[in-house]
Amino acid sequence: MKHKAGFVNIVGNPNVGKSTLMNQLVGERISIATFKAQTTRHRIMGIVNTDDMQIVFSDTPGVLKPNYKLQESMLAFSESALTDADVLLYVTDVVENPEKNMEFLEKVQKMTIPVLLLINKIDSLTPDPSPKGDGSSQQKLAAIVEKWHALLPNAEILPISAKNKFGTDLLLKRIQELLPESPAFFDKDQLTDKPARFFVSEIIREKILLFYDKEIPYSVEVVVESFKEDDRQIHINAVIYVERDSQKGIIIGHQGVALKKVSTEARKALEKFFDKHIYLEVFVKVDKDWRSSQKELDNFGYNPD
Repeated sequence: MKHKAGFVNIVGNPNVGKSTLMNQLVGERISIATFKAQTTRHRIMGIVNTDDMQIVFSDTPGVLKPNYKLQESMLAFSESALTDADVLLYVTDVVENPEKNMEFLEKVQKMTIPVLLLINKIDSLTPDPSPKGDGSSQQKLAAIVEKWHALLPNAEILPISAKNKFGTDLLLKRIQELLPESPAFFDKDQLTDKPARFFVSEIIREKILLFYDKEIPYSVEVVVESFKEDDRQIHINAVIYVERDSQKGIIIGHQGVALKKVSTEARKALEKFFDKHIYLEVFVKVDKDWRSSQKELDNFGYNPD
């Protein structure tokens, strides 16, 4: 049997479940998946291997109109995913306006590679029994499919629930059918293209997203300054960068309680991720307006080239 391999890129608007889908397809927690929008900032690859196949999935930031340089970089990551895919997964959900971000959608319309349009969160569809209601769950779904078919007539439409793993096996089978014949692009034991330090920073940032409100999580960048590993344990020093002194105070909290909570929960998640004992030290520093500084964004790795 000939070997198949290819790049399957996941795109769509914020908060439609792209990262949850990525984690389900890869079978590992590769991408941050929280209830907050704009959690993914980079393109993150997750690799699925069998003896005769390699799928390189790529999760991307949600598509949005940029308000500052960080979001410009995030959009560039998403747009780059349109140029190097063998199969494109365009993810939406049952409540999203199909005409949101038409400029990006128009680029998808022009693509000649296979596009699979995934209508996520179908488990949240409920019948409307009222006389003026829009009918059963199936009728609602059919109406959504019809709208999307008009916008992307060449796409295959698959209803799924990434959270509940509904339709994901069928999706994986369809991706396998669409992959081109090719040798593997990465070693067969490789799970992702990202280094260990990347996942340390992502796990710490995930805890910040969960424990802090409003603008704080989006003003934060996490940098791993030291990662020393031996057979039994890993020593990690990480810095949480914020844009304002006031944000530093909020991150640390009264008598350091808030920062200790983040550190403790991150350490637990890291021990599960690496299956080793973790020593984690976390510091907070101010890097004024880093989200609007191209130099700082380049230093933090927000360069899609």
